[in-house]
Amino acid sequence: MKLTDLLEQVDTLQIIGSAEGEISALTQRSDQAGPGALFVCIQGYAADGHDFLPDACRRGARAFVVQRLPQELAEDGTYILVEDSRLAMAQLAAAWFGHPAEKMTMIGLTGTKGKTTTAFMTKKILEQAGHRVGMIGTVGAFIGQEKIVTSNTTPEAYELHQLLARMVRAGCTHVVMEVSSQAVKLKRTAGIRFDYGAFLNLSPDHISPIEHKDFQEYRDCKREMFRQVRRTVVNLDGEHWQYVTAGAENPITVSASQPADLRASDIVNIWKPGFLGSSFRAEGLYQGELLLSMPGEFNVHNALVAMAIGWAEGAGFDRVRQALRETTVKGRAQLIPEAGEIATFIIDYAHNALSVESLLTMLKGYHPKRLIAVFGSGGNRAKQRRYDMGLAAGKYADFSVLTSDNPRREDPALICQQIVEGLSVHGGKYTIIVDRKEAIHYVMDHCQPEDMVVLFGKGHEEYQEIQGVKYPFSEEQIIREYAAQKLGKE
Repeated sequence: MKLTDLLEQVDTLQIIGSAEGEISALTQRSDQAGPGALFVCIQGYAADGHDFLPDACRRGARAFVVQRLPQELAEDGTYILVEDSRLAMAQLAAAWFGHPAEKMTMIGLTGTKGKTTTAFMTKKILEQAGHRVGMIGTVGAFIGQEKIVTSNTTPEAYELHQLLARMVRAGCTHVVMEVSSQAVKLKRTAGIRFDYGAFLNLSPDHISPIEHKDFQEYRDCKREMFRQVRRTVVNLDGEHWQYVTAGAENPITVSASQPADLRASDIVNIWKPGFLGSSFRAEGLYQGELLLSMPGEFNVHNALVAMAIGWAEGAGFDRVRQALRETTVKGRAQLIPEAGEIATFIIDYAHNALSVESLLTMLKGYHPKRLIAVFGSGGNRAKQRRYDMGLAAGKYADFSVLTSDNPRREDPALICQQIVEGLSVHGGKYTIIVDRKEAIHYVMDHCQPEDMVVLFGKGHEEYQEIQGVKYPFSEEQIIREYAAQKLGKE
């Protein structure tokens, strides 16, 4: 592809050198920048791509996108000066892959919690309605049933458009995307026009030196997404929706507590052997009774958003009802039925105070004999999160087993002690077992059939990150294997 063609939609300040050359690769990694490559210098948190420009040049690259010019310019080099190289990369990636987002119905979901569950529900509804659906989110990307490992909830621009192009080739008509605030801040989705944008909820989170400086910035990044949306779906029960979706024309509204286009009423918790979920009645855009295979009122909110998108895309009620009955999500209030004779075991990705409180209060509503929480907190993340998670667990759990999460480069025992500070405010009972596998075995040895045990923080993850290394670790596998051993079913 000619460089001039690639640059047609890029906001350039200055071009030094010839833009007539052919480009054979687009990359932001210097180790991939061989002859014919266009190397984009992106300034990140840990490293600055401009520092790697000499390496890209040594490897043969002669075309560079920069926010600042190097002191020495290669005589045969072309330098494209831009104000924001992240924005430029998004524009370049879209052009490089032939603007794939324009060839499918794009659905963007954003919120502090619930994005993954709502994405799976929406995907299932659209598939039941006969569409070929791609999905991109926290647990990876999917084309039909094929799973593709991704690096972020919303991948970097090049990877994102590469996935979208792959979905076009696979015949996808719709794409459901989780859009994180970080993705908006870092311009990963810049230029994508979403046919639908859904607001789920918003609460303080992801506030740290490497995420958002404060809640206002976090809220503004959520709001920024809706400037790229044709039609908005709004959960009226989520705080801050007026600010985040301000200016949306003809939104589709959903609620479980107030008048809306689609409403949920008569919500009932259902807990029986092998099943943990709820039923509710839909009114408005759809009319009728529905059963969810996922527990809690917050999953009813997620279902309402997915239903509203399905309605806008012509999904009939019977298809919607079947889809919601069948939807389960790995690591999101995930029931492990193989351990049902020991106790009710649930795995969830909750990793901040609001998610923990929502999860524990929801499970309390099922009235277990004891509610036991097994959790830690991530290392090299906001330390306030540890105290707040402990505060929630101390208030709502009958007993907590504090353990390792992803300690990264911190001491997991110290992290547990910081959780105790919050846990102790409400006099929460606890023990500390730093090894997470030992912690799981401990609780399986000491629980009873009428108990609920919730393991939160890891969710769908199948690794533990310790001192920069990701070690294989599956809570689901550990529970199933130890259950089989205890029940004599090996």
